[in-house]
Amino acid sequence: MHLVWLLAWRFRSNKRQNGFISFISASSTFGIGLGCFVLILLLSVMNGFEKELKDRLLSVIPHAEFKSVYASGIENWPAEVEALQHHPEVIFVEPYVNATGMLQKGNNMKAVEMTALDPLYASDGVIPSLVSSEQWQQFQLDENATMLGIGLMQKLDLVVGDKVQILLPQLSEDFSLSAPKTLRLNIIASLDMGGELSNHIGYMHMSLAAQAQNIKYGAQGIRLRYRDAFSARELTREIGYKLTPEVYMSDWTINDGNLYQDIQLVRAVVYIALSLVIAVACFNIVSTLVMAVNEKQSEIAMLKSMGAKNSLIISVFMLQGTFNGLIGTIVGVIFGVLAATNLAAIASFIEDLLGVQFLSGDVYFINFLPSELNWNEVYFTALIAIVLSILATLYPAIKAARINPAKVLGH
Repeated sequence: MHLVWLLAWRFRSNKRQNGFISFISASSTFGIGLGCFVLILLLSVMNGFEKELKDRLLSVIPHAEFKSVYASGIENWPAEVEALQHHPEVIFVEPYVNATGMLQKGNNMKAVEMTALDPLYASDGVIPSLVSSEQWQQFQLDENATMLGIGLMQKLDLVVGDKVQILLPQLSEDFSLSAPKTLRLNIIASLDMGGELSNHIGYMHMSLAAQAQNIKYGAQGIRLRYRDAFSARELTREIGYKLTPEVYMSDWTINDGNLYQDIQLVRAVVYIALSLVIAVACFNIVSTLVMAVNEKQSEIAMLKSMGAKNSLIISVFMLQGTFNGLIGTIVGVIFGVLAATNLAAIASFIEDLLGVQFLSGDVYFINFLPSELNWNEVYFTALIAIVLSILATLYPAIKAARINPAKVLGH
């Protein structure tokens, strides 16, 4: 084995090696390293987006909603809420009323999706953490209090302490529209939830919204959050089929799942595309070794005439080619890990240097470039690069072993 390593290193570091072969060898190493670097970095970004999606967006929006099929709401909803609170996969349950209407301040109007909450149940949720304790206490005491998304407030030029009107459509018994119901609300807090949510969402009291929309039983539906947000689709159907009242079932993957699906799609595309980049770089190893075999036919013939076996020749050239892949993989993995763990700082530096912002908080639910390194993906990337590098050495190594010493030395 020591002889194999010695010959492989001697062939690789031969001073008389053709300059073009050296260039192709270096380009293959660079290509493999670049492929590993970019693959690790982009997968870390995808992991970062997925983590922020779960920690930020999915901490605000409900994972599942069960809405009554009747305009009168859910009868005996407190009992249903209590039963759901004992489900092992459910961590939060609350009744709600949807109040979609027009928010008006002077001559300015804007569509708004108000979610009406019962402060008694909402106190254990996420909303209180988005405002100060004084503001939440004020919301509990004032039935006309409202909390609006910061983007919505900016578009209507509102500030905390203002009074606004909300116009809610009214549906009569024959399902014809009548004059809208007007409510006057006091803005006690602004909410910054990131992205589009802050531009059209607000919260108000459930009792006020139920009364304004003639919801007899006081709650239009029940919404909840699971321990694992990504199991929402299956759990929602499992729970929904067991509920006593007739309800429409909905989970976050229906309304907001496109973002998660996009992340998974981009992850798959990145895996395939950059694995092909690494594979193309490995083809340069084939070219390098084929030219090296042609250049060193006499040395190979002499080794075989001295008794070297075909297995030795194959091992020498496989090891020589694997050097390129191994060096490229190690360098690419090191720089990829360093870049992935410091991506936020690097992106912030580039933004300050160029005077641009990669992600806008007005459009996306975050305003920075997230990154989360997954070591299993790092190991898998390195494994792919090394395996492809070894496979690329097979043809040239076998070709070298097939050289006929008598034919080469005879000339």
